[in-house]
Amino acid sequence: MEYRIKDISLSDKGKKKIEWAESHMPVLLSLKKKYEESKPLKGLVVGGCLHVTKETAVLTKTLAAAGATVAWSGCNPLSTNDDIAASLVKDEGLSVFASRGVTNKEYYDDIYSVLKFNPDITIDDGADLTIEFHKNLDKYGKNIIGGTEETTTGVLRLKALETNSKLGYPIIAVNDAETKHDFDNVYGTGQSALDGIIRATNVLLSGKTVVVAGYGHVGKGIASRARGLGASVIVTEVDPINALKARMDGYTVKPMEEAASSGDIFITSTGCKDVIARKHVEKMKNGVLLANAGHFNVEISIDDIKELSYESKKINENVEQFLLKNNNKINLIGEGRLVNLVAAEGHPSEVMDMSFANQFLSVLYLLKNKGTLENKIYKIDREQDIMIARLKLESMGISIDKLSENQSKYLNEYGEGT
Repeated sequence: MEYRIKDISLSDKGKKKIEWAESHMPVLLSLKKKYEESKPLKGLVVGGCLHVTKETAVLTKTLAAAGATVAWSGCNPLSTNDDIAASLVKDEGLSVFASRGVTNKEYYDDIYSVLKFNPDITIDDGADLTIEFHKNLDKYGKNIIGGTEETTTGVLRLKALETNSKLGYPIIAVNDAETKHDFDNVYGTGQSALDGIIRATNVLLSGKTVVVAGYGHVGKGIASRARGLGASVIVTEVDPINALKARMDGYTVKPMEEAASSGDIFITSTGCKDVIARKHVEKMKNGVLLANAGHFNVEISIDDIKELSYESKKINENVEQFLLKNNNKINLIGEGRLVNLVAAEGHPSEVMDMSFANQFLSVLYLLKNKGTLENKIYKIDREQDIMIARLKLESMGISIDKLSENQSKYLNEYGEGT
């Protein structure tokens, strides 16, 4: 076993958190129980690059219980829970290469520590592991069967590889599963992003104007939760359909240049760079809060903010205040990185239960279809989505209706009309 973590003495604290997550992830735990005896992943190396949280720990433990050798790194310099990493190493015997606050070099060194295990299957969040793997397929890719991708940003990066005929192995877009993006992205990020902002600042959202950049699944969830806490919400968009959805959902829709002078709190969730830049910061009110809920720290141009400032200071662990040359103050949360993971604990366990069930089942699917899949991006099978939703409903004690034979016949034939 190899590893690089911050402090293995934190393991007891991490173990308790993992146990808490397990008690709130019944779908994934049912899959663990189902496959821990047959061990379908025995002999396989699963290389992962996901946020090292208590929920991710439950996924890694499930993979290991199914027989896999697990090597893992973090997918964001500030999202690793050091106590979780310690427990996975000490209590589970897994190879983890992650700690909170790594430099850019250390971050990629950790990724390459995973690649040195020559993974059969990769599990990624943001595609950093997959992209680095593609640069070194000749060196580390002798066993590769396929991979999965957890988030929107990662899927977009990998689709660009596919479009340019450079995708080196099949990838399952876990993010595109309905039981992932309609729940994890909407309800998970919607709640946890605001949780991060509140933990970092203790700000009262009621009565504030919150500007949400992007109205995809993530932005939709954030806007809904902000309104629920009493904020007025402005949505900015570049996609006319998403903008129209936001307006029909009752939000004010404006360009960022107009919204910049109105907002008290700005939350980016687009997956694109320079969503908040110099021209926007120059128009902002004194004391605004800036936070990012997209995967990478490129949505808020920190370089522009620094150029407009003459001084900065740390207000607390997660808030840096910039004193602008126009005498206004700008408060940046979490270095512009994922606010829900930097300043809070990420998505609640209950919603990650479905996302990580999709990850585990996708690994099984890749193994089952070894050698038959093309080097392209695949969507989750509808049957898998439905199965996970049913298991989740059952765990919640919820029953639903079933189609009668006559109803099924009606829906699958065309003869019966008025």
